[in-house]
Amino acid sequence: MSIASQFGIVPFDSATLISLLGDYKSAKDKVSSLEKKGEIIRIRKNLYVNAPQLVHVDISKQLLANHIYGPSYISFQTALALYGLIPERVVTYYSASTKRKKQFTTPFGTFEYRTIPQQYFSIGITQNIIEHTYTYLIASPEKALCDTILLYTHRIQSKKAMFEYLIEDMRIDFSALHNLRLGIVNQCIEYGYKKRN
Repeated sequence: MSIASQFGIVPFDSATLISLLGDYKSAKDKVSSLEKKGEIIRIRKNLYVNAPQLVHVDISKQLLANHIYGPSYISFQTALALYGLIPERVVTYYSASTKRKKQFTTPFGTFEYRTIPQQYFSIGITQNIIEHTYTYLIASPEKALCDTILLYTHRIQSKKAMFEYLIEDMRIDFSALHNLRLGIVNQCIEYGYKKRN
């Protein structure tokens, strides 16, 4: 079974790949050879993905975001843009993690991870499916908005300031705010915001 059919578009680490290449005298040399031939692409140290032309499908940046650094889920402006809540096209893929802040520049783009509180992490995460086969984690619209506000560097101390931040700074689609599930927002407030004080 080929590496392309074994993993498809799912990223894999070098240890897993080396264990599959166990028949080769020097599995590490084979990994290096596969990379030089362009059959696999290095995402970061010890993490690879099959070349898109071998799997005949685009590599999912959402799936990459979950595998590059974890535990993590896609959030902030990236999720808000994917949901159509902000008009801007987001170039950097932003994710939330309980680990320290980190950024990775890869052949597929830049992936940035921002730190959120552990007790707040699991609220409002949804699992999306790609091609009926692959899954990735993403914040719900409510959680993505709360994550963004949670890590906003200036304190928002009034309804007016919140409105200005959402509508003028972030350019949130105001009509979409009426569809937000308040239960998730309330959980975020309970486990995320009071812990900052």
